[in-house]
Amino acid sequence: MKIAVLPGDGIGPEVTREAVKVLKAAVGASKLDLTEAPIGGAGVDAAGDPLPDATLEIARKADAILFGAAGIPGDEAIPYAMRPGASLLRLRKHLELFANFRPAFLFPELADASTLKREVVEGLDILILRELTGDLYFGEPRGFRTNAAGEREGFNTMVYSEPEVERIARVAFEAARKRSRKVCSVDKANVLEVMQLWRDVVTRVGKDYPDVELSHMFVDAAVMMLMKNPKSFDVIVTGNVFGDILSDGAAMLTGSIGMLPTASLAVGKKGLYEPVHGTAPDIAGQNKANPMAAILSAEMMLRYSFDETAAADRINAAVRKTLAQGYRTGDIYESGSKKVSTSEMGDAVVAALG
Repeated sequence: MKIAVLPGDGIGPEVTREAVKVLKAAVGASKLDLTEAPIGGAGVDAAGDPLPDATLEIARKADAILFGAAGIPGDEAIPYAMRPGASLLRLRKHLELFANFRPAFLFPELADASTLKREVVEGLDILILRELTGDLYFGEPRGFRTNAAGEREGFNTMVYSEPEVERIARVAFEAARKRSRKVCSVDKANVLEVMQLWRDVVTRVGKDYPDVELSHMFVDAAVMMLMKNPKSFDVIVTGNVFGDILSDGAAMLTGSIGMLPTASLAVGKKGLYEPVHGTAPDIAGQNKANPMAAILSAEMMLRYSFDETAAADRINAAVRKTLAQGYRTGDIYESGSKKVSTSEMGDAVVAALG
């Protein structure tokens, strides 16, 4: 298994280290060809670029990429091309990682860790499919300008083509066929032409999947429904910007953003796997971060890129066993549980693998 390991910045190296530890225990170190490379602020430090050419080449040659987190405090004040946090977007675009799988599921042991009532979130299992290489994040033109009144303006372009929408829609319908056969397409078709196109294309594609129930919802209504009745959703498919917001909101239904993995896939088996959380600079280097999202990202990698279902199932079972034994990092700690560090949580998962 040829894997590019890109730990990145902040807590990225700490949680990635635990994911690699668990990965080696689950499949055996001899089956892994791991190559580590810098990205984000670490890329700037190493080569003067958030996405060094050497890192991009390693990622291109790999079967899969295990990513930590990228970005530094004050990132947004840096020109885009040199912005550490933008390195991930650049990597996604270079590798055409268009389909972002963001599951939001609740481990039974963490039902009381959510800020919502137990009865609202217990049994939660949603898959958010986010289109990842289009929309406002990549649309052109973009930049700054001065208007006729001499005032400074910032502008971006929200744009989608029919093939881009059709591609992610088909991924969503295929995923729904393996779940509860329901797709909710989230847009803002009442005010945005690009979202009218989105709805038209998803509706057309849906006719090829008569066995899957298709519904549409405006993004503001979808946010309210996520808070009110999240279990009414099965698969949500949406654009890059709305998907970014909705998936992070859905993460908090599960008790902590530190619990959720994500997979960004290209056509075929190649994918980039990362925890949903960011760099968390306030706790970086303190051995406090929750490594579970990174560990579960490694699980998704085994499942989606390598078809190592048995090993993936073992990791998932080990995570569940570790939580059932009461091990908790600070973000999910509750009275009576065992508060542990990042590395101790990783060790506990390895021990649970047997």
